[in-house]
Amino acid sequence: MKNSDRQDIGKQKGHMRFSVRTKILMLAAMVVFPFLLAIFYLLASMSNYSQVYERIVRDITVANNYNLNFKEEMDESMYKLVVGYVTFDNISEAETLEDPYELIGELRSEFTDLMDATTESESRVWLQSLLNNLDTLEDRVDDIVETTSSDGQYDDNIERLDNNIYVLTELIQDDIQYYIYYQTQNMEEVTADLNGQIRDFIVLFGTVIAVLVFVVTVTAVLIASGIIKPVRELYHATQKVAKGDFTARAKINTRDEIAELAAGFNNMAGNMQGMIRQIKEDEQKLRRTDLRLLQEQINPHFLYNTLDTIVWLIEGNEPDQAVNMVVTLSGFFRQVLSKGKELITIREEEQHIRSYLEIQSVRYHDILEYDIQIDQVLYDYQILKLTLQPVVENALYHGIKYKRAKGYIHVNGEMEGDLIRLTVRDNGAGMEEKELEELRQEISRPCKETEKGFGLANVNERIHMYFGEQYGLTIQSVKDKGTIVEILIPALKADGGTSGETGTAGQEHLEGNTEL
Repeated sequence: MKNSDRQDIGKQKGHMRFSVRTKILMLAAMVVFPFLLAIFYLLASMSNYSQVYERIVRDITVANNYNLNFKEEMDESMYKLVVGYVTFDNISEAETLEDPYELIGELRSEFTDLMDATTESESRVWLQSLLNNLDTLEDRVDDIVETTSSDGQYDDNIERLDNNIYVLTELIQDDIQYYIYYQTQNMEEVTADLNGQIRDFIVLFGTVIAVLVFVVTVTAVLIASGIIKPVRELYHATQKVAKGDFTARAKINTRDEIAELAAGFNNMAGNMQGMIRQIKEDEQKLRRTDLRLLQEQINPHFLYNTLDTIVWLIEGNEPDQAVNMVVTLSGFFRQVLSKGKELITIREEEQHIRSYLEIQSVRYHDILEYDIQIDQVLYDYQILKLTLQPVVENALYHGIKYKRAKGYIHVNGEMEGDLIRLTVRDNGAGMEEKELEELRQEISRPCKETEKGFGLANVNERIHMYFGEQYGLTIQSVKDKGTIVEILIPALKADGGTSGETGTAGQEHLEGNTEL
């Protein structure tokens, strides 16, 4: 990073005036704050109205309950006491009757509470009248109680019942009804007051909304202009860089995050060329890895042994097998070279390992059997050249040969969703757990650093470089049982490109795993 770029970034961080976040929050506050005030005011008004309304409804409900029941229950109970149907001692045992004193006490308690809670003057007048009448009713009940045990008082008690008790209960019922009436009027006044508050609120809120819309519109235009203009400048600079002009720079003086972003972009554009050079070096490294693997495959030892086998067949008067060996060897090297291509089809890779195993089966016919079962659905999908052959070779030279008995190599390929899983299984010598773990560590390292298992490490590294770290080789092995190597790659269709070109899908994966 250049010193000037560092200074620019440091300058932007040190002199940031208003960040984009601050500007947006200021705009949001201008919009939200008045609405919050209005909402709080409305909620307070509604809460106060609700409390008053609920109290009035509760009081009316209590009063209405006694309005319906008190007079009827009191009159019936007193009448049956006077006629001797029940006495004051056993009246509480009757299912349909109530003790007059209990009725009076309950009514006095409830309406005393209403008297304490009621503030409306008219309602209080009728409550006070009710309580006075209730005291008088209790006195008249006392008179009847004193005379019910005396003989010859029946007619007097009937008269007291008609002229006192019934009249007083009628007055008490009237008091309750008047109380309910004035409380209902009070409820209407509360509702009218609330409606007035709502109308005032609507007018006030409408005025606030009009002013707020104007202020927010002007502020939003200013803030949006302060954000959009530098973003547009940065966009034009990125367009130039996208077209290959790495000298393009974004000139932004807003002293906010966009300015920091522009400084970072300018620094990125300045370093882009160097990063592109690094990518090219990585690609050259990949090519060198391919060449090293090719050198491992085209080695004199394999070629000399194959030619010796061909000479041996000719001397043994088996020219047909010798010719077949020459043709197979030719096909093998043709697939190795692959006209310079890095990606070939799985069909071509299968032909390559089949040629390899046919050659080796002539040399090792007494210890080698093989079977290739790759689903033909996979034939048109792409694979890195020389992916399977090093694994098959490893199975032969480190598995079957060390077994020193008849061995078997099975190659399998199948589709799993959008993945392709290729398996090379042998029943050779296998490995101890410690040896297996060492091999796993070796193939996870760059192949140039490996001390053994170069072929497997090479395959694993090339798969990682082309397709990503989530793909590659996994190895399972049991001593004297054999080894299983699984290769996981993405299912990428061949694009039908000319020889020497990397397939489109493969190139996309390569680009997707190259970080700039």
